[in-house]
Amino acid sequence: MPVLLFLIDTSASMNQRTHLGTTYLDIAKGAVETFMKLRGRDPASRGDRYMLVNFEDVPFGIKAGWKESHATFMTELRNLQATGLTTIGQSLRTAFDLLNLNRLVTGIDNYGQGRNPFFLEPAIIIAITDGNKLTSGGGVQDELHLPLTTPLPGSELTKEPFRWDQRLFALVLRIPGSASVEPEPLGGVPPDDSPITPMCEVTGGRSYSVFSQRMLNQCLESLVQKIQSGVVINFEKTGPDPPPLEGKDMPLFFSVPWHCCHKLIYVRPNPKTGVPIGHWPIPEAFWPDQNSPTLPPRSAHPHVRFSCLDAEPMVIDKVPFDKYELEPSPLTQYILERKSPHTCWQVFVCNSAKYSDLGQPFGYLKASTALNCVNLFVMPYNYPVLLPLLDDLIKVHKFKPTIKWRQSFENYLKTMPPYYIGSKIEYDRLIASIGKKAPPEAGIKVRWRGGGISLAQRRDFIQQLQSLTGEAPSLPMELNPKEFQGFHLALLNKSLKPLSFRNPYDIPRSHLLDQLSRMRRNLLNTSVCSLRGQDSDQLHSVPIAQMGNYQDFLKAAPQPLRDADPEQPKRLHTFGNPFKLDKKGMMIDEADEFVTGPQNKGKRPADNSNMPGGGPKRRRCMSPLLRLGRAYTPPVTPPASPRPMIGKTGRYTDRHCEVQPSSGKKCKLCHPVVVTHIQSKGQCKLLLQLIYH
Repeated sequence: MPVLLFLIDTSASMNQRTHLGTTYLDIAKGAVETFMKLRGRDPASRGDRYMLVNFEDVPFGIKAGWKESHATFMTELRNLQATGLTTIGQSLRTAFDLLNLNRLVTGIDNYGQGRNPFFLEPAIIIAITDGNKLTSGGGVQDELHLPLTTPLPGSELTKEPFRWDQRLFALVLRIPGSASVEPEPLGGVPPDDSPITPMCEVTGGRSYSVFSQRMLNQCLESLVQKIQSGVVINFEKTGPDPPPLEGKDMPLFFSVPWHCCHKLIYVRPNPKTGVPIGHWPIPEAFWPDQNSPTLPPRSAHPHVRFSCLDAEPMVIDKVPFDKYELEPSPLTQYILERKSPHTCWQVFVCNSAKYSDLGQPFGYLKASTALNCVNLFVMPYNYPVLLPLLDDLIKVHKFKPTIKWRQSFENYLKTMPPYYIGSKIEYDRLIASIGKKAPPEAGIKVRWRGGGISLAQRRDFIQQLQSLTGEAPSLPMELNPKEFQGFHLALLNKSLKPLSFRNPYDIPRSHLLDQLSRMRRNLLNTSVCSLRGQDSDQLHSVPIAQMGNYQDFLKAAPQPLRDADPEQPKRLHTFGNPFKLDKKGMMIDEADEFVTGPQNKGKRPADNSNMPGGGPKRRRCMSPLLRLGRAYTPPVTPPASPRPMIGKTGRYTDRHCEVQPSSGKKCKLCHPVVVTHIQSKGQCKLLLQLIYH
């Protein structure tokens, strides 16, 4: 469930007007609404949570936090006013503290026990500002400074105020007050040189310098694409450079430094559960000391070093591993250009081992077989030693280890960080459970009482239910009680105990009303569609102010089924009829629309041999009446003898026009004024007004 936090600049400088006639604050509000509309096209936006923070002091700057609804968010967004100072440092700290409010309680950071990429709460902060000087009560500042002190407990365990799954993006509005004569530059949007740009790059984001409304829309579409579930990691090369491959020359553009990379790794959710699943952590940058009263603070982004020595990727059966895709970067491009999908580079975390500065390998970087991406494989710690031991245990010793194997395994455990023990216990339990049937969980046993007649089989009882409720019962007419013999009903709440009261005096006094209500519902409301606790008419009784709150409705709605064929393109949600077709290319009977599709299907082709280039495409006029004095060039028809003209000036007659479309000449006998255009049997009949010359 991504968290999208908007940090809106509400300083007085946001009141300046652009050449569009709107203020910077109005543009910021419109940008937020446009972003939400673009994001709403993705079905994954059902679980999004929106937050709003401005530049006011705490706690007034938090307009919409964890508890506020989507309607409150929209109301607070419309009510923003630009009256304060540009205290962007304090506001950023407030935004990070708001995001980190519940992380210590949920244990998502897992301090001192390794970093689990699958324990994440992805968040994106979108700051919209004008990029002016940073002002505060103490004066004007040239650099961005975030307060170091915070009342949030557990913040001292991380050196930075942000976490590895939180990124900052800034939209710096540079729209001028007068329209520019010079054309807009094509291509991507450049980064801004405001003080917020270094902060964006440190978190794994970037800034955008916006000079027009078109560039703003382009930035918003780019930001929607950057909402990805993942964490940011620092990759850095250790040791010598890789040797050049034989017969392969690396491109010249690799003068770009690829040795150090600060990018995202994608943590894909499980398609069945929608939650990421993993097995192994990224080790800590210190050896944990159980006698130490405190933990050393760690950096927000782990520093992972990779060795360029080619190694063989190791994977054995029945040993799980985690696989994460790297965001495209110069490092991934360099690995893909080497075109070696069968070799890998091992990764390390410094000071993770007890007797080694570099540490032991915990995984490797490897190009995919199709050479379209680079993946990070996270394995057990010091996997080159562990995997051969486990392979011998499974294939050679058949899960009956020898004394020599036990000694080797105990030596490995001495080099493994203690926080991997929990993962090892889970793995041992998994290995031990192979081939064994798991014991069933305790539940309510369904017993069949032979000889008795079920109440559902009594027709008089069903008729009584129908007379009371006026609805058909949801139970089938015929039930075989022997079908449920030996069944167990699963309990969602393990503390729930089955209620088998045969004597009303066995019910506790405090549970009498609840038991009576439960018995009444079981007796009367037998239909599946019946509403518990409210009338059917009250379901549609919603206040007008809440009728447009679709976000809360989508969150309460059940999760849609996954696509049967995920490779098929998704149908975008369109307003109105989603099956409506484009009118372009369709035949229009009336002469009121422009026809662009082929219309000569099944008709005789005209003789265009005399026209250069095959003649122009046939088009229908935009209006049934042409203004006087304009010539009309009808399509070519087979030659025919004209009918005799009858009547005087101003009379109408029917005749075949013999004027060629490409000649541009008028009829020699008359000046045509088209009243209607009828096409029948391959001939073009025109109703003409005759004017003698």
